[in-house]
Amino acid sequence: MPGTLPAATTLDALDTPTLLLDTPRLDRNLQALATRLARLGVPLRPHVKTAKSLPVIARALVGQPGGVTVSTLKEAEECFRAGITDILYAVGMSPQKIPRVASLRGRGADVTVIVDSVAMATALRAQGEIPALIEIDSDGHRAGVAPESELLIAVGRTLGARLRGVMTHAGESYRSKTVEAKRAMAERERAAVVRAGERLREAGLPCVTVSVGSTPTAMFAEDLTGVTEVRAGVHMFMDLVMAGIGVCELDDIALSVLTTVIGHQEEKGWILTDGGWMAMSRDRGTMAQSLDLGYGVVCDIDARPLEDLIVSGANQEHGIISSRSAARVDLSQYPIGRRLRILPNHACATAAQFDAYHVLDVEGRVIARWPRFGGW
Repeated sequence: MPGTLPAATTLDALDTPTLLLDTPRLDRNLQALATRLARLGVPLRPHVKTAKSLPVIARALVGQPGGVTVSTLKEAEECFRAGITDILYAVGMSPQKIPRVASLRGRGADVTVIVDSVAMATALRAQGEIPALIEIDSDGHRAGVAPESELLIAVGRTLGARLRGVMTHAGESYRSKTVEAKRAMAERERAAVVRAGERLREAGLPCVTVSVGSTPTAMFAEDLTGVTEVRAGVHMFMDLVMAGIGVCELDDIALSVLTTVIGHQEEKGWILTDGGWMAMSRDRGTMAQSLDLGYGVVCDIDARPLEDLIVSGANQEHGIISSRSAARVDLSQYPIGRRLRILPNHACATAAQFDAYHVLDVEGRVIARWPRFGGW
């Protein structure tokens, strides 16, 4: 396996801050979604924007058709270099990126892009052979075409034979707090793209692919009739935002940042670590939830949450740990040099701060270093 270390290493032997990946949790998360989608009869096209690492992507593709979703062309290039040819570039693109996509296709990659405007569809038609999905707005979250709009048909006709189908991302599902709300959002997502596909076919246009995707809807959908594929990415690692809306539990979170205690502020009850926002990222996704967990939940070396400690503040290289409830913290339990693990708010953002994962086995030993790729 690429990146395997010569021998198992303990966490105490690592420099900090560093990114840890718990493979038993990773594999459990992957299996949970794979089992669910198999029961619903729809394959997974994993989104690699969270992982950005070939060994992780290989695990996510086990038992799936082999296609991936990417959010950058760098991800597409790295996946193609590894032998993955079926690639959906699921971010609205500009005409300036067409040559790079065309280059990938010219080398044998079956790259599909997404569009939601006549202008971009026209630019693709002028290029020649790049296929596209029309992005559908299923929840008012961000981009896309309304399924009942005339723009849908106009974009489809502009694409012509280059049209492969429709896709959507139910980003508003991240605000769904109850099981019922997540199920309702999953059905709203499904209904929107299925209806858009029906309208395209009624207009005499091709629509082979009907693609949906978000981790909350993927984990709670009860019916995927008419859908041909599901896209999800953060399900691999999970994070505090997902835990906050009931998609996972804390012990499902496979990603953590290993930090070291470097000081204290006794009057304030603070523990200082070397895990600032350069390690955790500035993402404060749980701030909008009922339980604000600062920059992350503090755990012991075995990833067990400690009291109600969170990273309540962060400077560039300093993490400030305190009690969320303002309870008195026994600082003597956290001497300088003690190792702590921090569970992240947003797996994508925290992982992006590092160039590799230190990979843990079931015994908590570091067994490999898996490189990550960045850039656009």
